[in-house]
Amino acid sequence: MVMGARLDEIETLYRERYVRYRNALATVTGSYESARDAVQHAFAQAVAERTRFRGDGSLAAWVWKIALREAVGLRGEFTHAELNGSLDPMLVEPERDPALAAALRELPPRRRLVVFLRYFADLTYAEIAEILGVSEGTVAASLAQAHAALRKELTEGVKTDGH
Repeated sequence: MVMGARLDEIETLYRERYVRYRNALATVTGSYESARDAVQHAFAQAVAERTRFRGDGSLAAWVWKIALREAVGLRGEFTHAELNGSLDPMLVEPERDPALAAALRELPPRRRLVVFLRYFADLTYAEIAEILGVSEGTVAASLAQAHAALRKELTEGVKTDGH
């Protein structure tokens, strides 16, 4: 088991995935500016606490946990229950697609979080599972349920509008 993360690994992760972190965290913080700050603080914390990385999962997932906690301003001991229950991501600019924004709001927060981690953070099922402390099957089921609900909500909206 690896103990601690190397500084160059964290720097590479930051350079390669900054935009993903910012875009996904903006759905939690409400703006790209505040998300940028959350990303900066999260990576600074990851650098400062890199010896705490146990290596029993991916470095990216470890930093995501820090970043998500930073985005919602959680304090104290971090648990999966907090992560699963405290995040309520939304589109940053809902006026650009009001129908999608409304459909996403209808999803339960945890299912919505899985959608945002998959499509805004571009994370794999395995990475999402690791971050949330669930199985990949749970991630797949959550996404399938979210897709069905979104499809139903968006299709009904089209029928209601007469298009």
